Amino acid sequence: MSNYYNEKSTARFTFGMSRNHTAKQAGSNIVTIATNPAEDSQYSVGQTSLTMTVREAKALQSFLNDSFEKSDSVDI
Repeated sequence: MSNYYNEKSTARFTFGMSRNHTAKQAGSNIVTIATNPAEDSQYSVGQTSLTMTVREAKALQSFLNDSFEKSDSVDI
């Protein structure tokens, strides 16, 4: 399998991943997080997107996993 694309949408965000395992060019393996414009929401103004490499996305995933583990173990 040389190409992979997956997308997941929520009310506020759309997450996408595009990978080409055989391409070595910049931008062929990316993760995108885009806001979905919501007319009645105070959390989203217009549409904005963030694009990162898969390597950067894996670093973000590691950070979030560590942060959730630590925050779940804290007594409230």
